[in-house]
Amino acid sequence: MQQVTDRIFTETRVRGCNPSFVKTSKGPVVIDTPQLPTKAVAMRKMVEEIGPIQYLINTEHHVDHIFGNFWFKGAWPIIHHQGVHERFMTVYPELDPFEYALEALPTDDPDGAALVPDRETYYANMGTADIVFSGDVTLKVGDRTFNLLHTPGHTPGQIAVYVPEERAVFTGDTVFSECTTWLMTSNVDQWIAAIDRIRALDIEYVIPGHGPVQGRDYLHTQVAFMLEWEAAVASAVAKGWSREETVARVSFTERYPVDIGQEYMMEYIQTRNAGALWDKYTRETTTTYPAKEPPGR
Repeated sequence: MQQVTDRIFTETRVRGCNPSFVKTSKGPVVIDTPQLPTKAVAMRKMVEEIGPIQYLINTEHHVDHIFGNFWFKGAWPIIHHQGVHERFMTVYPELDPFEYALEALPTDDPDGAALVPDRETYYANMGTADIVFSGDVTLKVGDRTFNLLHTPGHTPGQIAVYVPEERAVFTGDTVFSECTTWLMTSNVDQWIAAIDRIRALDIEYVIPGHGPVQGRDYLHTQVAFMLEWEAAVASAVAKGWSREETVARVSFTERYPVDIGQEYMMEYIQTRNAGALWDKYTRETTTTYPAKEPPGR
């Protein structure tokens, strides 16, 4: 794993989210878990060699951030925002998170197939929250503070985890670093407000949901990219383009790659980003998004 500070470690080079942990004087705190089973088992072993895990925090409910909880379940508390708890491994018409997680095994973790139980066993032991909160929560763990800040936008239950002593924030998928952004089921207006809230923090390190660790200035880059998407689709609507024309003609495929292991999803992301934004700008009564779940985000 990459060492960001003396206390912070993260993994940015595997399929799924960036699972991380922070060392405290009482023991480590884990933030998100690996999607791939063998990586989850290995990370748990490494973290427990440092000390007893104090908390496991998930920044959102998307499967690439939570699937590994099964292999982390233990004596320590798991803590979620209410929005994460309500959607944790929920099967939607558009996505079965359990099946989606299994799709990654043949290409990215063939040895992991032997570690995954049947669906019933997984759901009975998947590692949902022991502590559920709404709004914000502050955890004092030994000599480190963890401010769990509700930052909805990408998902309704999205949180950022701010560790002031390290001048670092774990943003979850509020930041996609140097990889394409999944906008299609999100509320972009809330998302930009969430980034504004994160920008107000005293931070040097931004640990994103995907991609390399960045400095504070990358938050501007994330906002700019989302505004470009919005402007391009708003312009298409102003020109009278249909939804089909907008989806076919508005694309940012050349800007950023898809994150590791999901290169085949580029067309899916582009078409659904464009379609969802077209729906937003042509909807008369609301600017929020329908509750659909894209694969892994």
